[in-house]
Amino acid sequence: MGRVTERRKVIRIRDGAVSSRPDTLVAEEPLEIRLNGKPLAITMRTPGDDFALAAGFLVSEGVLASGSDLRNIVYCAGATVDGSNSYNVVDVQTAPGVVIPDITLERNVYTTSSCGLCGKASLDAVRTTTRHPVADTPPLRVDVDLLAGLPDRLRAAQRVFDRTGGLHAAALFTEDGELADIREDVGRHNAVDKLVGRALQNDALPLSRSVLLVSGRASFELAQKAVMAGIPVLAAVSAPSSLAVDLAAETGLTLVGFLRGNSMNVYAGEERVALRAAAAQG
Repeated sequence: MGRVTERRKVIRIRDGAVSSRPDTLVAEEPLEIRLNGKPLAITMRTPGDDFALAAGFLVSEGVLASGSDLRNIVYCAGATVDGSNSYNVVDVQTAPGVVIPDITLERNVYTTSSCGLCGKASLDAVRTTTRHPVADTPPLRVDVDLLAGLPDRLRAAQRVFDRTGGLHAAALFTEDGELADIREDVGRHNAVDKLVGRALQNDALPLSRSVLLVSGRASFELAQKAVMAGIPVLAAVSAPSSLAVDLAAETGLTLVGFLRGNSMNVYAGEERVALRAAAAQG
């Protein structure tokens, strides 16, 4: 679906001059995710890549781990009162034999950032649930200069942001710094789910040779999604949360924050960052 942007009338004031004009805004609509016909979750998202979003969400929930776990994803017909298809409800159908975990319990423990539960229970839930432990062999090594150049490459690839200024982005880069995929959404977590979901659909999990870059901050939820997909390096242009740092240290994830120009903070997993070369240049 192409409902990525919408037009709205805006009163524009510039240096005291008032004018009326249409403005391009990023679209935001609810998406209900059903699992084998049963309602599971609702997220506010930018329409587009809905199937990948749903698949990626279920990777982070520990339901899906590979393309073979997925039988089909469909939009639900008759999702509105009048029986029409709103394209805002998707049903994920798992392959025969896939064991469905106690999602309600797990989501209360480690997925919903506002649930009020944190600490050791949250960390243990991710560590014991992931089927793709962070295990890059041979170990991934990322040069500081390579990391420093990624935010500009992310920004240059944000097509919808250029028109609206209202979207977050997440991108996957190879260990050599090549852009592998990028997704935009009103929510950073949705953008990451879209990346991971597309990887699952392409049977490319775990993403054990990838670097994940997100706009904004690195929350516990984003670190959790990286770990569940087997991603060894997560970088953010802003700050991480304390629990995200704890999770990174617990699981072996390399976590980089405040990635701006030639400056960055490495909060965990520094063995994957070429620090000696950077120190020699400093």
